[in-house]
Amino acid sequence: MQLSYNNSPEKSQKAIWYFLLLWTIFNATQAYTLEVHADEAYYWLYSRFLDWGYFDHPPMVAIFIRIGDSLWHSEFGIRLMTVLSSTLSLYIFWLIAKKYEVEAKWFILVVSGIFIFHQYGFTTTPDAPLFLFTVLFYYIYQKYIDEDKLTWALCLGVIIACLLYSKYHGILLVGFTVLSNIKLLKRWTFWLIAGLAVILYIPHILWQIDHGYPSVNYHLYEQSTYHYQFSQTSTYFPGQLLMAGPIIGAFLFYYGFKARIKDAFIRALMVNAVFTFLFFLSSSFKGEVQPQWTLIAFAPLVLLVLIQFKQANNWRQWFQWVAIVNLVFIVALRVMLMTASPLIRKVGQLKSLFGFKQWAYAIKQKVGDNYVILNDGFQNAAKYDFYNNTTKGFAYDERYYRLTQFDIWPIEEGMQHKKAYWLTKGPVKGVTTDTLNTSGGKWYGGWVDEVRTYQKVKVELPSPKINAKPGEQIIFDLDITNPYPYTINFSNSGYLHQLSFEACLFKEANIIQVQEAGDDFYELTLKPQETRHYKFKFVAPEQKGEYTVMFSFRTDPFLGSKNSRIISLTIE
Repeated sequence: MQLSYNNSPEKSQKAIWYFLLLWTIFNATQAYTLEVHADEAYYWLYSRFLDWGYFDHPPMVAIFIRIGDSLWHSEFGIRLMTVLSSTLSLYIFWLIAKKYEVEAKWFILVVSGIFIFHQYGFTTTPDAPLFLFTVLFYYIYQKYIDEDKLTWALCLGVIIACLLYSKYHGILLVGFTVLSNIKLLKRWTFWLIAGLAVILYIPHILWQIDHGYPSVNYHLYEQSTYHYQFSQTSTYFPGQLLMAGPIIGAFLFYYGFKARIKDAFIRALMVNAVFTFLFFLSSSFKGEVQPQWTLIAFAPLVLLVLIQFKQANNWRQWFQWVAIVNLVFIVALRVMLMTASPLIRKVGQLKSLFGFKQWAYAIKQKVGDNYVILNDGFQNAAKYDFYNNTTKGFAYDERYYRLTQFDIWPIEEGMQHKKAYWLTKGPVKGVTTDTLNTSGGKWYGGWVDEVRTYQKVKVELPSPKINAKPGEQIIFDLDITNPYPYTINFSNSGYLHQLSFEACLFKEANIIQVQEAGDDFYELTLKPQETRHYKFKFVAPEQKGEYTVMFSFRTDPFLGSKNSRIISLTIE
């Protein structure tokens, strides 16, 4: 038995419209019923502090969320633009595929079976606008290849800027496309495209400069693991097969890379797919690569699969049944998410999608309009803020964690010398007095009077690498900068919570020693934006080996913030 289908243009277009309608309704329902993901809540905070850039990402996701949230503050509101852009992306996808006489039936079966397309059909992260502008790029580039017109050049310049404003991965699409068609360099319109994109992107570049290149430092340095782990690479391919489709993934890779390159556009698709997957494979040797990072590679892969099917003039009827089973599996999984099935609520990270709405409301009832401080990441603080429509939930980024956008926003300044509620996952002696059993798990809390933190103070060194002998005294010549709009001093006189300025010595990921600054440090006072030098005396460890050092301001009762980049220390 085979699925029959009349491939007339009218019937094809009608089938596509029905498919897009169902896709939109399904995504909208999911967007309405599912609790906010921690990353989405974090990006919602982006939208409350609109800027040309953020610590982790460019600003396009903030604009997406701001539009929907301004209409309706809810899970559906922050996902509205994603739902609409996903549908628009698939329609443009269809317009691209039609040039190669792809049948609507196969387009629907393949596209609807791509797991990563489902994921970003309703979840608002930087990948949502990235996918939209990726598809738009291919659509206009397909026209630009055939017609070297000013109109297409201007469109590409704007789209490339939007790609880069969505996610830095967009540069891969641009670079690999040029690599696939070097003849583009001979077109004067190519240089117009490049110039326009750069001009439109200047505000973000200036933001990076003004803030000390936080995104560059994070993505190139902070995100790297201390030591390579084989699991980073061994899990890469299974993750990509899952993103392609739990059942059809392997088939898609096989058929996609069998496509014959007959024109410049197919060559662009092939180069982008192959080199993007290889790029992230090579990245796995440096650090963790999350499966969804390759989203921009799945757009060309899907088109290659559809083109290859048409080229072979053999639509492999058995594949339609495999694709249907794959789709049923994905739909069943999504329905389980919509209905909060007990099976789903027990699965790994999916557990965090349930129960935190009531958790946030319960904490708000406890603390009223006071600040709430949470540590160990931005996730819970962002959820608290989103569900209570506030910005008084603050993520205290400890020295053991990484920096986040909370180290840039003005939230920390607002809570200085005020009373705040510190919420932790474990009891803290002398601080936590409450045990809170909530829908989001068991928590411990207590009040901290006259909060005093220095999370934004910057400590810089001339060199990120230092060599020393065992037991040698090292003089770190530090530049300490006050980024706050008010004068700060490091004296402990008259303060309820005592400050310690410490050099933390790490062996691999474990802190093994802490050395404190001399008494002269606590006499320093810094005016707004002022930088002062301080010579920190540090004694090198006795055992030879590779270490890292990081400088931290610690005020009771907190564990200390991350105030410098990680310095490599080699004891020879």
